Amino acid sequence: MIHPNTTLKFINKEKGYGVFATAFIPKGTMVWVQDKLDRVFDESEVLQLGENYSELIETYCFQNAEGAYVLCWDHGRFINHSFKSNCLSTAYDFELAISDIEAGEELTDDYGYLNIKKAFKGINEGTRRKFVYPDDTLKYYKSWDKKLMSAFSKFNIVDQPLMNFLDPVTAELASRIGKGQAKMRSIKYLHYSR
Repeated sequence: MIHPNTTLKFINKEKGYGVFATAFIPKGTMVWVQDKLDRVFDESEVLQLGENYSELIETYCFQNAEGAYVLCWDHGRFINHSFKSNCLSTAYDFELAISDIEAGEELTDDYGYLNIKKAFKGINEGTRRKFVYPDDTLKYYKSWDKKLMSAFSKFNIVDQPLMNFLDPVTAELASRIGKGQAKMRSIKYLHYSR
């Protein structure tokens, strides 16, 4: 489930569509939660779909830590990559805003932790990183964990309109992490080792 204060907009031919905030979304807010409507395919299901679906799977799905393919039923599948992303996934099947997101600003992820199969060159954003690689999680998890911990520190302070889409155990754990009462599982957990 994508945050309710978002909308889908066409950007340009190079990027295609993107997800934009329609109102201010503060740091620490859950911007996406994997819910019961998201479709999860195991490897055998993907193979049964055949070649006609392989490009769609690669474009609109990500692989989770178990290697299953997750297809967001909502606009979440249109969140674009950025080396300066304002959202990061947690090891708990939800994403957090890691910075304040202003109304009109695009929500972005770093595809480096989405278990891509092939490296690709990102759009030049003036960063030292120019490519996204399948093993980026193993390289950058420490810096991503710091950003997530900083976002989690706001978790219990900001409004969480997606809270009802978390199972109660995960919601309680997220709240405890935000209060410093539980240790956050590293984003490194998301890495799928082929």
